[in-house]
Amino acid sequence: MDTNEIMTQVQEIFRNILDNDEITLQPTTVADDIEEWDSLTHIQLIVAIEKHFKIKFTSREIQSWKNVGEMIDCIKGK
Repeated sequence: MDTNEIMTQVQEIFRNILDNDEITLQPTTVADDIEEWDSLTHIQLIVAIEKHFKIKFTSREIQSWKNVGEMIDCIKGK
């Protein structure tokens, strides 16, 4: 699976969890860029992404992400 495919799927997860069909993710997107993305929804997003891709993130991986691009890279690496 390439980066664009992963980004498309993650974007769909963000839209569903945050209930906002207007969300368009970029590799540089951070939580401050999306009004609905707070600490609670962050956890919901992580869980939904793990279920969707059938992977598990470590706490260290999650804390190291500076933006969506780094999250995508981590998914791709798994």
